[in-house]
Amino acid sequence: MVEIAYQGVLMGIFATIGQDLCAAVLSLVFRLPAGDLTLVGRWLGHMSKGVLIHRSISESDVIPNERLIGWLAHYLLGTALGLTYLSITHLLLHRDPTIASAVIFGPASLIIPWLIAQPSMGAGLFASRTSQPGLARSVTLSLHVAFGVSLYAAWLLIQWYAVP
Repeated sequence: MVEIAYQGVLMGIFATIGQDLCAAVLSLVFRLPAGDLTLVGRWLGHMSKGVLIHRSISESDVIPNERLIGWLAHYLLGTALGLTYLSITHLLLHRDPTIASAVIFGPASLIIPWLIAQPSMGAGLFASRTSQPGLARSVTLSLHVAFGVSLYAAWLLIQWYAVP
């Protein structure tokens, strides 16, 4: 059980890094704004004050250390998702991860931004209140597919290094 937890945490960190690298590539290739988790930190910071829903998070008061809070939350969530994925595959399905299950799991995690974070920060369900909802959805989907692929790549690396 400890080994699964350790591997799941490593997979989540690796997959989050993979997702961030994909975001950087998309930003460069398609000239998109660079990913910034400052507004996520602001949203989380306001939660401690009892405010969950915002008309527009960018117009809400600045929170001290909001960028740090956003990035830490991003990596903690990625780590939790890695642990969840490995727990599902090993403890519930009694199987090793596969590329198919990882690529399904990554986009399945879209429930978090599309149905929770974006609406709560004023962007609407499925980013419907953004200036370019289709682009926002495509980028978010791409990043979550990259997360899933990176989960599986991390699994392969762990197995490769675990072999004596």
